[in-house]
Amino acid sequence: MSDITQNRKLLAERVALLGDETVFKVAAEAYAAAAAGQKVYPFHMGNVGFPTPQNIVDAMNKAIRDGKTGYCLPAGVPELREAIAEDVGRARGLTYGPENVAIQPGGKPVIGKFLLALMDPGDEVLYPNPGFPIYSSLIGYLGGVPVPYTYRETATRMEPDLDSLERGLTSRTRLLILNDCQCPTGAEFTVDELERLAGLVREHDLRVLCDEAYFDIRLDGGRSRSLASLPGMQERCVILFTFAKKYAMGGWRLGASIAPVALTDVFIKLNTNMESCTNHFTQYAAAEALTGDQSGAQQILAVLKQRRDVGARLLNATEGVTCLTPDTTFYLYPNVTGAMKNGGFTDYETFRRAVLKETGVSMCTRAHFGDPLAGEDQFYLRLSYSGIESDQIEEGLTRMKAYLESGRREPKH
Repeated sequence: MSDITQNRKLLAERVALLGDETVFKVAAEAYAAAAAGQKVYPFHMGNVGFPTPQNIVDAMNKAIRDGKTGYCLPAGVPELREAIAEDVGRARGLTYGPENVAIQPGGKPVIGKFLLALMDPGDEVLYPNPGFPIYSSLIGYLGGVPVPYTYRETATRMEPDLDSLERGLTSRTRLLILNDCQCPTGAEFTVDELERLAGLVREHDLRVLCDEAYFDIRLDGGRSRSLASLPGMQERCVILFTFAKKYAMGGWRLGASIAPVALTDVFIKLNTNMESCTNHFTQYAAAEALTGDQSGAQQILAVLKQRRDVGARLLNATEGVTCLTPDTTFYLYPNVTGAMKNGGFTDYETFRRAVLKETGVSMCTRAHFGDPLAGEDQFYLRLSYSGIESDQIEEGLTRMKAYLESGRREPKH
């Protein structure tokens, strides 16, 4: 019996509504396998396994030496708010000022504060499924009604299923969560798709959380687009900005919300009530990240592109597997329907655990990013290559290829 069940009379009822980020459970299994002596190939975590660029580290150390170790303003230090406003605005063809920016201890707090500020109990919120599981967890926990929309595979890309999104709209829909350059699928909206979405947002008077954590992760030189840049959208959109991906700063827990001033003022008040402020000295390092030498970030992108290409090549060479090659994020989202059928597998968890046991390849599946929706008949994995080097990608996926092509693949005992 779980602690929550034992303490159901003690805990608030809403605690039972909290979901989880199940990738950490996959990580625990991988760690246990490694501790038992198995060679493990870690494709499960979306952690950027590079050192933070040295100029950023140096700026943090200087800030500590300069005594930036106390409280700062709940909104964040002015230098960083100005740098983010300029960077985000320039990249999206918009004008923002520091008054639009509230510094946050990571990207996740932006999700929660967006919902706290704009969602009343019973409001419906459209969110992507498959998608980051914290969206639906927080919507439900805070009293809203999570309503999923999805993606579909074509011959050339994963595309947003705008028909499913439109079907989810009702008179109770208040908010939309949009993760363009999407985890886990790598999908992104075309210009026409963004324009159609903007029309729906205007028609239904929605406010939108634009989770743009992967906005700057472009591997083939493409250019990301933001819904906020379309006519009439800037005042309806809150942009989630994070340093975790581009600058390998996941453990620094540093992000920001960029929003209309009235909403930013609410976020700042929430900061005051919930954290007081974001870590002081890291903010000076983040300002250096945006305004200083960019060669470290550029090198990270170059290595990620190399890893992506190695992984996609091996997956597409595996019987029963097909894999698109997205320009953005650092995930591959292969379709393994044929491989599972060939091996006699009918569910994700049996398949995933068999692959880990027999090959050491640790990965997530589509089911770690929301419960599969009615009518889904294809099976997908999510492999992150941000924390595993190219030679290990080659070795691990070659082992998985041999296993999947070796006949019936029930796990050995």
